[in-house]
Amino acid sequence: MFLYILGGVALLFLVRWFRERKRVPDPSMKYIYITGCDTGFGNLLAKHLDQLGFRVIAGCFTEKGEDELRKATSDRLTTLALDVGNVDSINKVAASIKEKVGEKGLWAVVNNAGISLPSGPCDWLTINDYKPMLEVNLCGVIAVTLSVLPLIKKAKGRVVNVASVFGRISPFGGPYCVSKYGVEAFNDSLRRNMAPFGVKVLCIEPGFFKTSVTDSSMIEQNLHTLWERLPQDVKDDYGSDYMKRVGAMLNTRFLKMLDSDLMKVVSSMEHAVTAVHPRTRYSPGWDAKFFWLPLSYMPTCFADFLLAKDAVKPKDCS
Repeated sequence: MFLYILGGVALLFLVRWFRERKRVPDPSMKYIYITGCDTGFGNLLAKHLDQLGFRVIAGCFTEKGEDELRKATSDRLTTLALDVGNVDSINKVAASIKEKVGEKGLWAVVNNAGISLPSGPCDWLTINDYKPMLEVNLCGVIAVTLSVLPLIKKAKGRVVNVASVFGRISPFGGPYCVSKYGVEAFNDSLRRNMAPFGVKVLCIEPGFFKTSVTDSSMIEQNLHTLWERLPQDVKDDYGSDYMKRVGAMLNTRFLKMLDSDLMKVVSSMEHAVTAVHPRTRYSPGWDAKFFWLPLSYMPTCFADFLLAKDAVKPKDCS
């Protein structure tokens, strides 16, 4: 019986592998809009899809990002100045895209742009620390998508939203996880709403990868900035050596967790955009597949125990 089950599972994986190999035709006729292309995943994806022959529209936050990307790609790729935290900027880019794609419509939008700071224990933060990240990571995703959704419906294309494993489980305080939980909810509702129109909505949930978002020196500097503005009673709650212990953790355990192979994420994004039969969700990174996502399905008490076990604790809780 066990061999029959094993054979059945192997057959299912073989069928899925064969089914997922098929790619959409005529890449040179398909426009793909990517946000956050200055660096990291968005930058690599823009270059990769350009090499595959797609017509990439790359949204960049800085002129430097635009210049460097243009120099590294073909004439098919177009760069546009984009601030996903600014509705006027989003609408201006959407108008340019509409003029460019014409009756063909827009094949895909990849909502990649995001920020990760400020981040820290919830009682270190104010509501004003939450607002900018929600504006970029969540409201930006929604606004960009809605601005080009009619064009995507016309092409019966794709919406690809970059969330995170921390849209499934929240191991630390701050607005990042809140924003990514929101992306997951938007993604699920949009997927169901758009299915009757032939539009596919896919979600990328990366684990820990070595990008500017996970730069340990920036994270540590952010925590020091938050620490310095705390009232003394809150500092006393955590202990005078708390920041020292956090710094040691960031420079040891945290760095070991980071995967430097960004193409694992880019390959998932590419498949979501180019496969005839894409997956609903992608979880690039071994930590995502074998730790974070399984942990998110565990009983809450178990997840809380496991996450607390390795967390840097305040002085009175050690």
